[in-house]
Parts: sequence; structure tokens; C-alpha cells
Amino acid sequence: MTPHKLDTSVRAIREWLARSVKSLGNHSDRLNAINVFPVADGDTGSNLYLTARAGHDAISKLESDDIGGFLEVAARASMESARGNSGTLLAVFLSGLSEPWSGHERLTAPLLALGLERAKVRSWSALSEPVEGTMLSVINAISLAAGSTLAHLKTDPDSRAALDAVLTQMSQAAQLAVRGTEAELPSLVKAGVVDAGAVGMLIIIDELCAAIRSESTEFDSYDDFHGYRSQDPHIHLTEETESGVEVMCTVSLDALGAATLRGHLDSMGNSVIMSPVNQLQEDTYRWRVHVHVPDAEPALELIRKHGDPVNISVTDLCTHDG
Repeated sequence: MTPHKLDTSVRAIREWLARSVKSLGNHSDRLNAINVFPVADGDTGSNLYLTARAGHDAISKLESDDIGGFLEVAARASMESARGNSGTLLAVFLSGLSEPWSGHERLTAPLLALGLERAKVRSWSALSEPVEGTMLSVINAISLAAGSTLAHLKTDPDSRAALDAVLTQMSQAAQLAVRGTEAELPSLVKAGVVDAGAVGMLIIIDELCAAIRSESTEFDSYDDFHGYRSQDPHIHLTEETESGVEVMCTVSLDALGAATLRGHLDSMGNSVIMSPVNQLQEDTYRWRVHVHVPDAEPALELIRKHGDPVNISVTDLCTHDG
């Protein structure tokens, strides 16, 4: 690989999103099979694929030279159609990544590092109880890798060689982070598998690197992840599932209203994720809300006291989709 072959334009971002949808679709069965955290409901792969596809569909006919604005459109559509914990975090990641890129036509190493740092902050702050050993570990690892590589570069930070170096370190850091998840969470230790969401994020990062480099993506190393070979059983079918439902919706709130709702949802259920979709007024945003609760109606009644929820979805946590 020679740095001068790097594609840093919107074309690469479009290609990245298309590749991610295809690869998440191809890997969805194995991701579902090892999905045991936070709930063994076997749908992480499906949720990531459907969320990514919604983002890709939104930009399929969009013409733009602004890499940040282009990705923001995809991120917003992903957020509105996000599925599950993993899909919601993917949408938040894309949204955070797009923010520092806004107004730029070319991706550079410093811009990539800024985007990853912003995506990390957004992803960790979206969850009421962020947990290591998940997608968050991969997001944290690639952000740190990009920042560290940039800090120790002996070449022009804005050069293609610098970007290539950052991509290499990102990919390696993501791989190591995925391997580390197996030892970080009791449910993963018990099942003897890596985290499904973390592998999904690795797929997305590997496709980003490959799209920028105009290369094919190699997934052979994934066979070394415990439980990930095609002949391995669906681990989630042997695990205990959480009772209750997953509630997701979009609601317009000011900052105080969002903080209050988050606190009430924390006391009612778990796996609470709240992230702004877009700004409506100076202090009012449309928020994507995600929570696991014993019963949907009390949660929806609570949300209705704060605003008018739309795009409501309720999914049984005991359902196996894998």
C-alpha cells in the first residue's frame, strides 16, 4: 500500500457506508450467535445491519463535497431507525464522528483523530451506565490509537502518509480491544466468546480503513475470535435471557427535560441510552431514547409526561432472532 492511493473524499465515505452494510449483513449470523451481553437475545448483528442500512439508504442519492455534512445525514437517519443497544451506539458514533468533519472536503489524520475523540465522548455520555468490554472499548481504543499516533508522527500531520499510519494503528488497536472483551465481562467469560457489538464495530472500522485505501477487506483473522467460526454453535441460545421489553422512541426535549427523563428511566429500567438527533431550537433537541423495562406502557407513559414520542418501537427481550 502506498499512501498516494488513499481516497479522502466523500466518495470514500459513501464507499465505507456501502461496504459496512454489506459486511454487517454477511456477518450478522455470527454476530447474533455470540450475542450474550447485555441481553442474550441474538440480534446484535441484525440490529447493526439494519441501522447501518438506514444510514446508507439516506445518502444513496445525496451529492455533496462536505464529508462531515454527508456523514451527518447518514448518522441522523441511522439514529431515527436505530435498533437495539448496538444500533443506537453505532448511530451515536457516526454522529460524533461527523461533527468535526463538517465543512471539510478531505479527510486528514488530525481530522480523523478529532472525529474519533468526539465520537468517543458522545458514545460514552449517551449511556447512563457505560460498560467496558463492549463496543465502547473498541471506540475508546481507536480514539487513543489515533491520538497517540498523531502525537508521535515524524511527518507532516496533514500528509497521506500520516493518515495511512493512523489507519494502521486504529485497525490494530480495534483488533486488540475485541480480543480483550472476552475477559472483561462475566457473561462473556462464562460463554467463552468476545463481545458481539465489539466485533461489529471492528467490521465497521476495518471497512473504513479499506474504503480509504481502496482495498478489499480481509476477515480471516476473525476466525480466531472465540465462538466466531461458522461451524461454532449459537451461544446465545444456551444463555439465560432477560425478561421484559426494549422500548425505543424519539422525543423533543430541552436539556433539563432530557436529564430528568434519563433519571426517571434509570430508576425504572436499565440499558438507558439517550442521544440528541438534531437541534430544533437553542436549547431543544430531538432525542433518541432506548431503555429495557419490565413493561412498555409505564415507560411510554413516563416519556409522554415529558414530550410526544414518535418512531416508537417495542421489542420483546426474550425473542431470539439469531
